Amino acid sequence: MDKLLEFGAQILPNVVAWLCPNLEKKTVTLRRDIRLLTNRKDDIDEELQNAGKKLRREVEHWSNRVENIKNEFETWEQVQQSSRFYHVFKRQKLAEQLERMIEEVTELVERRDFPGGLFLEVNESVGQLSLTSQPNGQAFQQNFDDIWTSLMDANVVSIGIYGMGGVGKTTLAMRVHDKLLNEPTFSDHVYWVTVSQEFSIYKLQTDIAQALKLNFSCGSDEKKRAAQLFQEFQKKKRFVLILDDVWKRIDAEKIGIPSKMDGSKLVITSRSEEVCHLMCCKNIIKVNTLSEQKALDLFLKTLDCGEPSLEVKEICKKMVNRCGGLPLALITLAASMRGVIDIHEWNDALEGLKESCLGRADMKDEVLPILSYSYHRLGDKRLKGCFLYCSLYPEDFPFSRVELIGHFILEELMERRLSRQAEVNQGHAILNQLMRACLLESNSNGTLKMHDLVREMAIVITKDNPRYMVKAGLYLKELPEEQEWTEDLDKVSLMRNSIEKISPGTSPKCPSLSTLILRGNPLRLIPDCFFTQMCGLRTLDLSETKIESLPNSISDLEKLEALSLTHCSELVSVPSLEKLKELRYLELSFTSVEEVPQGMESLTNLKHLSLLCYRLKMIPTGTLDRLAHLQQLELPCHLDVPIEEVEKLKQLEVLNCRLNSVRDLNRLINSRRIDKPLYLYNITVGSQEKDKLRERRGPYNFLYIGEPNKFLYIGEKDLMESSLDTDKNMLPQDILSLCFHSSGLSGCLLDEFPTLSSARDLKACEIMVEDKLECIMRLEEEQQSREVPFQSLERLDLTELPNLIGLFKWEAVAAPLPPGTFSCLQSLCIYECGKIKKVFPQSLVHNFHNLEYLYVEGCAQMEEIIEDDKNEGADITFPRLKGFYLMDLPQVKSICKGKMFCDSIRHIALGGIKNIKEFPLYLPLLDDGQLSHPPRLASIYVTGDKEWWESLEWPHHNAKNVLQHLVKFELDDLDASE
Repeated sequence: MDKLLEFGAQILPNVVAWLCPNLEKKTVTLRRDIRLLTNRKDDIDEELQNAGKKLRREVEHWSNRVENIKNEFETWEQVQQSSRFYHVFKRQKLAEQLERMIEEVTELVERRDFPGGLFLEVNESVGQLSLTSQPNGQAFQQNFDDIWTSLMDANVVSIGIYGMGGVGKTTLAMRVHDKLLNEPTFSDHVYWVTVSQEFSIYKLQTDIAQALKLNFSCGSDEKKRAAQLFQEFQKKKRFVLILDDVWKRIDAEKIGIPSKMDGSKLVITSRSEEVCHLMCCKNIIKVNTLSEQKALDLFLKTLDCGEPSLEVKEICKKMVNRCGGLPLALITLAASMRGVIDIHEWNDALEGLKESCLGRADMKDEVLPILSYSYHRLGDKRLKGCFLYCSLYPEDFPFSRVELIGHFILEELMERRLSRQAEVNQGHAILNQLMRACLLESNSNGTLKMHDLVREMAIVITKDNPRYMVKAGLYLKELPEEQEWTEDLDKVSLMRNSIEKISPGTSPKCPSLSTLILRGNPLRLIPDCFFTQMCGLRTLDLSETKIESLPNSISDLEKLEALSLTHCSELVSVPSLEKLKELRYLELSFTSVEEVPQGMESLTNLKHLSLLCYRLKMIPTGTLDRLAHLQQLELPCHLDVPIEEVEKLKQLEVLNCRLNSVRDLNRLINSRRIDKPLYLYNITVGSQEKDKLRERRGPYNFLYIGEPNKFLYIGEKDLMESSLDTDKNMLPQDILSLCFHSSGLSGCLLDEFPTLSSARDLKACEIMVEDKLECIMRLEEEQQSREVPFQSLERLDLTELPNLIGLFKWEAVAAPLPPGTFSCLQSLCIYECGKIKKVFPQSLVHNFHNLEYLYVEGCAQMEEIIEDDKNEGADITFPRLKGFYLMDLPQVKSICKGKMFCDSIRHIALGGIKNIKEFPLYLPLLDDGQLSHPPRLASIYVTGDKEWWESLEWPHHNAKNVLQHLVKFELDDLDASE
């Protein structure tokens, strides 16, 4: 295994570059395309509510495909970001999946017409699609064409896009950005940076450096940073920099942006034409508001109420006039009026809108009063509180649903429910309501964000009641002036700034302050007096800081309910928590603390305790006994967790820890049948020695991304002894991911863990370094169990199993496989399993009809990939197979006896299989009778002897000539820059 890891580390960059050139560029493009596509789908879905069934049927399939590809990409992106796979083919699978999604999204984007004369129209201001009887969107397209022409003009260096807030400038610029990513002229050097109203040179330099993936080597000196940025841009030679939401003139020289470099292009969006002129933009394009009729059409479409009465329509027209043709205002206002039927309520809403616009004359932008009115129409105090909380994040910050809901719970912004899961469900419902009201937006990766104007409106509201001070993401180097810390402040967010220290003697007088967020600052020291006048503080977030120790004054914050110190990697000690009786949330994960904080046993109201601290020496006996209200518990795997104490936590719903043995696991499963079931868990079973082995070899936790984390890792060396107990080894019925590593498995997996037969949610299973395991399941002539094992399994990895004879062991001749077994399997990997002689027989191929990736390597006795158990030499079909990899199989003589039909095959990798004389892949014929390779086949990677490849026989005599341009020999020859 160590040899494999070393080999993988050496060749992985080349392989990934070969399999999917420009991976990052393609990911960005696809993300934006899916975002646009989702907007189109939402518009279409709304429009079709009023259309006939025939029209709905015509686009239903298209709409479903959009939703499916969006969900698939979100899952893909999470897997790609967290993936640390050690098998090359697993990384290749991600690359292949990306390529397929790009193809499908391209098809969906380009499909602009449907049967029956139904067209997809580009809204000329917001760039979204809607249904109409004729194609439209000329204004949007004209603006786009003008910008594109300017970008291709060597004489135009800078371009300005201006218009009112909410008119669609950013959407237009995004469309340009997306197309530029596929434009070879700029060699992939296309960068997007959001500037925002509270801009500073330092902040903008930092954001541009992040876009360029540049690490400053000159500290905080702005002149030196500018010089380094300038040099980095000069290396690019040809580039496009898009600065979105510019409020005032930016001195390009001070920032480090070349202003007149050949091949460089600067694009800015701004609400001010004057700013475009001050920035010396060569071409300036105005994005106009919607005409009166188009504004009304958009309003009614968003309202989604069919054909309104004449009275209601007249009121709608008056409301539309108030919106000034601004799409954001129209959509938000209409969303707030959905479901209103009574004419009196419509009239009341119109009067309220008039008062809102008059009463908010201090708001600089015309759209803000409309947005403010939509906020007030939420009515529900919970919705309002949750919405305003979102404004504490920096502008354009992507916040996750899980994190937001956790904060809603902590801040008591929602109703209290009996369980954590019920509260999470309530949180999702609230976020969905805010999205339906168009006050929150969804990113393509599943995170949420606020439109900058919506956030601006929220901040205006929180300058009054409730009273917030929000200075997040501004790269401030110091705390705000003391006079800004008023006594009536309720929440303060200084998240993601550059504050390194708080001056001695600083002690803001904020008795009403309930929430203070200093997360993401390089803060090292807080003076003891800082918290002395914050007696009402309930939430303190110091996570992701460089704090080394906390001031003792924290011990006196007796109303504190939440203390977050996660990822404070330099924090080594925490003062006594004995007085903090109200504390419900304590997060110390990824700190350097070595001891449990003093007074922990006094925190009897604690619901969330996260101690994933890898220097923590011990948890004193009896500590958990006193925390009876715990709902979530996270402990590091190097510490023993007494099962007796965990069993007493009757309210527990989320668990991340290590248990000593399978016996303890059985006890936990049995106890949860009586108490609340765990709905999230990540449990390691095994001794500390096995856990150290796991750390040395690298992480094998391949959680099934996209669904709740329900993962179990079993590395218990005395598994065989525990199986002698009267109780059978058990597994949670809802488990998603399962890994066995040196656990002592023997004989048949299903015999050891019979509950696997009924684990219907299991998606991924990995078994490695199990010396005594012989098979996965035993097939008898009459299956006693009615269960269908592995019916949902999508991934199966078998690694270093020296006694494995096969997936199946037959107890009777020709015993059938239960229908549905392995029917969802997409990926099968068999690595260094010395005794296995076949993967599976030809008679069971139909059970594997969803297989996409088959990887077999290092199996010394493998003789045949697909066994011809019926001696018929029949053809076989893998309708979804994309990757086929055979490596280092010295005894294999045949892949299969008949032809192998794989129309979806994309990549083939072969090496160390010299005894194979014939490759059975069937090649299709074109309409003109000419032989062709499978339509999706992109590459054949061959390692080893080139003469062996030349000697291979094929079902067609001309096959080698047809495939020659796809063949790549020797991994070292790959050019990683491709």
